[in-house]
Amino acid sequence: MTKEYDFIAIGGGSGGFNAARVARNYTDSVAVIDGAQELGGLCILRGCMPSKTLIYSAEVLHLAQHAKQFGLSIKEAKVDMKALHQRKVDTIKEFSDYRVESMQSDKYSLYRNFAKFVSEDTVELDDGTCLKGKHFIIATGSHVSNPTILGIDHPDLWTSDEVLDLDFLPESIIVLGGGVVACELTQFLNRVGSKTTQIQRSPHILKDQAADVSEVVETAFRDEGIELYTGTNLKRIEKTDIGFTVVFDYAGVEVSCDADHVVNAMGRIPATNSLGLEAASVELKPNGQIKTDEFQRSTNSRIYAAGDCAGPFEIVHTAVMQGELAAFHASGVSKVPLNYDHMLDVTFTDPQVARVGLTAQALADRGIEYVVADYPFDDHGKSILMEAKYGFVRIFGERPTGRILGAEIVAKDAGELIHALSIAVSHGLTAASLMQTHWYHPTLSEILTYPLDDIVDELAK
Repeated sequence: MTKEYDFIAIGGGSGGFNAARVARNYTDSVAVIDGAQELGGLCILRGCMPSKTLIYSAEVLHLAQHAKQFGLSIKEAKVDMKALHQRKVDTIKEFSDYRVESMQSDKYSLYRNFAKFVSEDTVELDDGTCLKGKHFIIATGSHVSNPTILGIDHPDLWTSDEVLDLDFLPESIIVLGGGVVACELTQFLNRVGSKTTQIQRSPHILKDQAADVSEVVETAFRDEGIELYTGTNLKRIEKTDIGFTVVFDYAGVEVSCDADHVVNAMGRIPATNSLGLEAASVELKPNGQIKTDEFQRSTNSRIYAAGDCAGPFEIVHTAVMQGELAAFHASGVSKVPLNYDHMLDVTFTDPQVARVGLTAQALADRGIEYVVADYPFDDHGKSILMEAKYGFVRIFGERPTGRILGAEIVAKDAGELIHALSIAVSHGLTAASLMQTHWYHPTLSEILTYPLDDIVDELAK
């Protein structure tokens, strides 16, 4: 027997759930298919929320352990991993309970199964049930990548899942990779007390950022005692009687590092292989993501895609916006496509890394004339009194208008500071108009006025 629905979401994470939520405003016939062991999606269960909960606790611990810098005497500050783990569990439960309650309500037909397309408008569930849809959204996310490295598939290697679920303190650990997840986990593990080594194949960690931005974080990591290797060639991972050995080429010589545990944090790949997309005439990009147009439609016009399995950015707020846009479009509601020139991303290391809009490389590639200005945090009042001296802010203004086209911040709380410039980028504000704003002293945000003022002065010449 085949059941029919107006809108079917495959995946109950941020992209799929929010698409279903929007679609439900226009039809009562909405189904959600999610075969994961737990409902809630990657962000809530194994991504954003648990990681940032743990990272914030580690930051509090780090500040307490460096209390002398602030004229304080704190005799002992150490982690209680069982209590830390329980706080994480309790915190994310509030979010996951709300998501589960919403999906299990009578608003949706919820199927706790995995799905595979058998035609262009029908999926078969793993219990044999068939669902036919007028429209679908695929929001199946991603899973850990296993690059071609000898030993990378050893069953005792950890991923971010194991790190985020720790209730004990590893004595020593090696993190493979230099992306956002790898860097956030590396600093967390080091700060709670593990002897931590990070090995990155590219010349810099956070390789998608400007090189001098990455260098600030690298300096901070090494200052905190992290053993960081960049520009390596990973050769093999060996299981030993007491843990693991990772062998790699570094600076022209072969190096080996030993640790109790190894974390594979070398990226993720789209979870699209088991969906039977060929039967649905859905085409993939070379990287395995689903090809979509500006409204998130795949090469099958009734099937949309959002989030990690679609790209171009694997960021939660983007997945939400893509899912909502897809559901509006499928429901016949006119909405403006996402403008990826306004893209915002944040890395929750300390210092944090935040970026919005176009980069210097993107501006050069497009032949856009611009003026750029920056200012360091070690010469700013509020950051100095906070002992938050790492980093800088950099702002790109269009020439000759002064319209803000992009910005980069590497600093304490950069993820909060960037939103003022995100508003400027999204709404076409100029450096001169932002300088008419009241910027309170002393605040971290006040530092933005220095490069903004320099852009105004440069354009006035």
